[in-house]
Amino acid sequence: MFRRGVRRDGADVPRDGEFTFLSEAEAARLRAFVREAFAERGIEVTVEPGRVTTDSGWRFGLTNLAAVCHNDSRGPRRWRTLVDQHVDRVVRSLDGPQALRALPRERLLAQLFPRFIPGGDPALLKAFGYGPRSVPGLLEVLALDLPETVEMLTADSVAELGEPTALRDRALQNLRAVRADRHKVVRDKEGSHVDVLMGGSYFIASLALILDEVVHRYTKDASAPDGVLVALPHRHQLAFHVVRGGDAGPSLHTMARFATVGFEQSPGALSPSVFWWREGEFTRVATDQAWPPGP
Repeated sequence: MFRRGVRRDGADVPRDGEFTFLSEAEAARLRAFVREAFAERGIEVTVEPGRVTTDSGWRFGLTNLAAVCHNDSRGPRRWRTLVDQHVDRVVRSLDGPQALRALPRERLLAQLFPRFIPGGDPALLKAFGYGPRSVPGLLEVLALDLPETVEMLTADSVAELGEPTALRDRALQNLRAVRADRHKVVRDKEGSHVDVLMGGSYFIASLALILDEVVHRYTKDASAPDGVLVALPHRHQLAFHVVRGGDAGPSLHTMARFATVGFEQSPGALSPSVFWWREGEFTRVATDQAWPPGP
């Protein structure tokens, strides 16, 4: 859980400037696969270090794909298949109808969830900065959980669908049905005690928005008068520690390391920080790396 991904080319091989968990050779190979996959589907793209751009101006980031390939235990021999699957999903999203216009309103509401995304990019802030500032450095957006993709709603799309506060209330109601695939309690000899939730859902980290309910669900703690330490390294994980007595210090150290590793090497990276939650408010308290805090 805390192990960094294996560097198959050796520790002394030059690392890629954009994806440091890959060597320069691995990253070049991945970008070549991406260019070939789009070309085979009749789409010419310009490949940049962290994204591709089509002739029509569509831009697609490569960070998640790079992390998926890196974390696949079958190694680079599997990468072309993973790239093909990813590009197929991207192409289908371009060709398919817009969900807001294609689906009945009640079905849209039933598939609406809150989702966190990093908040440091001005372009993202412009398009998705409509939500409440719940967790420092992250944007809280509304998203549709569709069969093959998760479609984040821009401010214009939200206005088209309904009143933002009512939509968020419905999204939180739907979030209460999300369950982690795995719950693990991590302890070490220093006395730390951290609960970790993991799952395939894109909204595991979003459970931080109902943290009091989540804590009670997984630990049976009825209250947390001194607050809860929480980490959201990426969209598929949530770690927390109910603050009680003298184990907060060791647990904070463990969570900071955990958050950094997950943030650096997992798809859907969110934050390398640890936050203190109390009475619904989040405060950043620690990070294991230098990181721009964003809005």
